[in-house]
Amino acid sequence: MRVLIVKTSSLGDIIHTLPAVTDAHNAHANLSFDWVVEENFVEVPSWHPAVEKVIPVAMRRWRRNLVQTYLNHELRAFKRALQGVHYDLVIDAQGLIKSGFISRLSRGLTIGLSNRTIREPLATLFYNKVYSVPWTEHAVDRIRQLFSRALKYRYDKEFIDYGIDLDRIKCSIQANGAKQVLFLHGTTWATKHWPQYYWRHLAHLATESGYEVLLPWGDLKEKERAEFIAKDNVSVVVLEKQTLSGLTQHINNSKGVIAVDTGLGHLAAALSKPTVSLYGSTNPGLSGTFGKNQLHLYSNFNCAPCVKKVCTYNGPGITEEFEDQPFAVTPPCFSAHKPEQVWQRFENLVQE
Repeated sequence: MRVLIVKTSSLGDIIHTLPAVTDAHNAHANLSFDWVVEENFVEVPSWHPAVEKVIPVAMRRWRRNLVQTYLNHELRAFKRALQGVHYDLVIDAQGLIKSGFISRLSRGLTIGLSNRTIREPLATLFYNKVYSVPWTEHAVDRIRQLFSRALKYRYDKEFIDYGIDLDRIKCSIQANGAKQVLFLHGTTWATKHWPQYYWRHLAHLATESGYEVLLPWGDLKEKERAEFIAKDNVSVVVLEKQTLSGLTQHINNSKGVIAVDTGLGHLAAALSKPTVSLYGSTNPGLSGTFGKNQLHLYSNFNCAPCVKKVCTYNGPGITEEFEDQPFAVTPPCFSAHKPEQVWQRFENLVQE
């Protein structure tokens, strides 16, 4: 049986889908998957043994220059790759209009979530069959339920396996013997960023405890933040720009991870690495890191989680001091996560 998965982005959402693939493959040994995914994330589905073919799509890039996309025949090549197989089932695990369109463009019976349990209800116009899954469930469980109902099997909710085969990761990074911790400081929304002075203080606490701190980055702004965190601390390493495979190896070689709400935090969870995740504006109960060795630190502010990209806090400002340098804690809800407490919780988690 051949099934096409449409889950194009983002990194966290793609990783959330992997346990459902494992469930389905365990239930039906003859089942194989193809997967449509954004070109920046093609590595991730290929790490799962049940995924036979990864079909890259470039919706984000194509939208920026539709004329060029038409002239260079990329869309035509994508359509040809997508329609090269008649699938027994096409599962839109994204729930967006764009993913629904891709599902319909393929050849096979299309299924997805119902219009009351999907992010963009109009996407259901592209489906042959829909299933309702409660909004109150975590994203991982919602996708597991969708797959199990569509493919008619039961799964153990208490058992979770992302199915990542480390032998499939093409990267030669080796452990250097140091006791390492990764700080995943980069994220999207401004309201999900832990203050950089907190990160710098946390780096001091980590290195004083005998750890080497690794700082990845994805763009110039994140690199500047990493360099600020590493300033005057010889045991903090700002990594060269990494591929996803390279970051996966670094995470796997480490003792654990401290992260804000970011896709790489979900990658650490998929590898079962001890991970302390810091949440302010977002709700980990619905989309936080999921699996073994995961600790979520919530804000105690009444307005959190607001799930907003722009902070609307209107209470008194909160100021802290690091190395005689006063700074405003922004967003204020993160003042609930002091570096000393975060480090203590991390050390407790690693020792469990």
